[in-house]
Amino acid sequence: MTSQDTLAESILSSRDLLLRFLVGFDDDNRTRQTADMPNHVAWTLGHCALTLHRAAEHFDGRSLPEGEFITGDGTAGDARCFDTESVCFGSTPVDAPQQYPTLQRAREIFESACARLAAGAGSAGDAKLAEMVPWATGEIPLRTLVLRLAFHNGTHTGQLIDLRRALGLGRVIVP
Repeated sequence: MTSQDTLAESILSSRDLLLRFLVGFDDDNRTRQTADMPNHVAWTLGHCALTLHRAAEHFDGRSLPEGEFITGDGTAGDARCFDTESVCFGSTPVDAPQQYPTLQRAREIFESACARLAAGAGSAGDAKLAEMVPWATGEIPLRTLVLRLAFHNGTHTGQLIDLRRALGLGRVIVP
């Protein structure tokens, strides 16, 4: 297995991990939160997808996919697409289902973003993976960014696990 294969697989594995914890969520509770939980499911899927697409731009040079994201004032999302301002870093999730895609559509957008980044990392040459790119408050190599985003997906998976528990949705992994 090449390092490119490993990077691609890290994103796809983090996708699969997050998706397994969507059991029990539906269109009625996709924007529900509890007092001590920072994010709801719709926000999490949109936030992770936006972040993955932004990283994928460094590989393929394409902007955000039309029909998945629009840039508005944070309230312009709907049943088919996310408003980038409602799911970007520093945004605050709101219990307003009309401002977020349906759960199935949010899942499709997240899966699309994972596939795009995995394809970019999987087909990149060593020089491309070593390329320094701007991210957050500095620059990092693309290969490090891919690994960071696999971890990012994992972090948000942990939040979904906590949210599941708080909403009484039960365990997904049983002994």
